[in-house]
Amino acid sequence: MFLVLNVGTFGFKIISPEYSWIESLFMTVITVSTVGFSEVHPSDDAGKLFTVFLIITSISIYAYVVSVISEYIAQGRFFNELNKRKMQQKINHLENHIIICGYGRNGRQAVELLKSYHKNCVVIDQNVKIIEELESNGIVCMNGDATDDKVLQQANILKASHLITAMPGDSENLFVVLSARQLNPKLKIISRAAKETSISKLKMAGADNIIMPDKIGGSHMASLIVTPDLMEFVDHLSIEGENSTNLEEVAINALPREYINKTLLDLDVRKKTGCLVIGFKNAFNEYIINPDVHTVLEPDSHIIVLGKPEQIKKLHEVF
Repeated sequence: MFLVLNVGTFGFKIISPEYSWIESLFMTVITVSTVGFSEVHPSDDAGKLFTVFLIITSISIYAYVVSVISEYIAQGRFFNELNKRKMQQKINHLENHIIICGYGRNGRQAVELLKSYHKNCVVIDQNVKIIEELESNGIVCMNGDATDDKVLQQANILKASHLITAMPGDSENLFVVLSARQLNPKLKIISRAAKETSISKLKMAGADNIIMPDKIGGSHMASLIVTPDLMEFVDHLSIEGENSTNLEEVAINALPREYINKTLLDLDVRKKTGCLVIGFKNAFNEYIINPDVHTVLEPDSHIIVLGKPEQIKKLHEVF
């Protein structure tokens, strides 16, 4: 004769020895597992064994799921995924934004200047630390390879107005230009190039403008020797920051409709704002320096004005 002690969460029961071992196991499992249900109708031994198996399996699965979720949260994956989804939602709501591929020296300068003009940007970079830095500074960004079409699509390239690819390798920039041009034929693409032999290839791939930072830097330094005062004056006009911007490009299409197909004399920018029109770009991308007052403001053309910060501000308010 012996007694089987069934210990539960809310106490214990003494099971009489006339119960079978299956009955004892059954009662122990439903008590220890805190299931504690009463049988609707008496079960046979097979039913009780199945119930025991079901309870043990369910508890094991539940414990595994809880451990996985706990580990997921403890390692920060949950919050990283949440931040990633929030960032993607911001990107999905952007229109006419600029996509910048690569946040190296050139990409960083581009972002800083565009921020000073309050332009919406999306930075794509593969370096996780750089993405964390951008997120902490409130810059919309995403971690990924810009040569991948899916990454460009996630950057909402179909609604973007411009793309700057400032990646270190010309082959990478070429691939990005090819992909971007196929995804959005209307996109304005500006690419960085390290070698002169890559310029023609990038143009064939669909780049609208190609910039060689090293070449521009060398020419600029030489110009500071040949024409120092002129270059310093130009540098002063291109200083970053909204409080020191003295040059502004105005699209004729953005002006009130009554000025389209009128002349610069009708626009009368100098009298209304104090700004001076120093350049004109027609619809065929032809530039005119110091245009005549009778120049017609055709659709898809642009004017370039020069003025003090307060005059530029007034230009935006008036037109």
